[in-house]
Amino acid sequence: MNPARLAVLGIALAAGSGAAFLMSGGDPPPPTPQPTVEAPPAPMTDVLVAATDMPMGQVLRAADLRWQAWPDAAIAPGYMTRKLNPKSLDETVGASVRSSFLAGEPIRAQKLVRPESGFMAAILPPGMRAVAIVTDSRGTNSAGGFILPNDRVDVIRIFRDDAKSRAANTDVQFSQTILTDIRVLAIGQLIQEKNGTNVVTGETATLAVTPAQAETLALAQKVGALSLALRSLADAGQPAEALPQAETSDAQTSEPALTVVRFGVARQQTP
Repeated sequence: MNPARLAVLGIALAAGSGAAFLMSGGDPPPPTPQPTVEAPPAPMTDVLVAATDMPMGQVLRAADLRWQAWPDAAIAPGYMTRKLNPKSLDETVGASVRSSFLAGEPIRAQKLVRPESGFMAAILPPGMRAVAIVTDSRGTNSAGGFILPNDRVDVIRIFRDDAKSRAANTDVQFSQTILTDIRVLAIGQLIQEKNGTNVVTGETATLAVTPAQAETLALAQKVGALSLALRSLADAGQPAEALPQAETSDAQTSEPALTVVRFGVARQQTP
């Protein structure tokens, strides 16, 4: 055979072997991508929500409300939807907020008070009574003016003992805590703290009390002056016996002590 042909044949065989070797040692081709199937969008319904934070007592305006798309599966009973009542926004304007709303929170009729209803009666817990007591706008008998609506207070009665005053020939006064852990409904006309307000804005404090406590307050106002003592948030709802007590001596009696003021000097005395 011609040597030239043998050379060409050898080169062809070497090139073919090299190509076969390279093809057998390479990575397998990537798999063909499978088409993705997107889930259908969840059905949505427009729900009436608060456009901004709204404190208790605020009168609703159209700018305070808006419609927002809400998943049908997350709609709870009581939500106002455009599907059921397209006029919900217009009908809600003018109502008062009975319990505060956060921005984006769905509006519910249970947290609103209509103009024809009494707002104070609406926020008063069942079985309770609202009683207003006279306070000082300077805060001298209301914890320096730092008592706000929804705070808890103790009511202290201050009165003069006529018999002891005549016997001692001086003015003898007593102080005694008559009610504890009482919720403040309003200070003057202020129902809710707004814009960082922390001062007394009126001459009265409205308290939520039981019928028996209401009688006690009415009588105490007739026979003496009343002061409010602000309670800590940590103490709210706790019975008096569960609160930390100051250390007392063995000689002290179990009866409640009164503060007697004589010639400007205060001392404790058992009633």
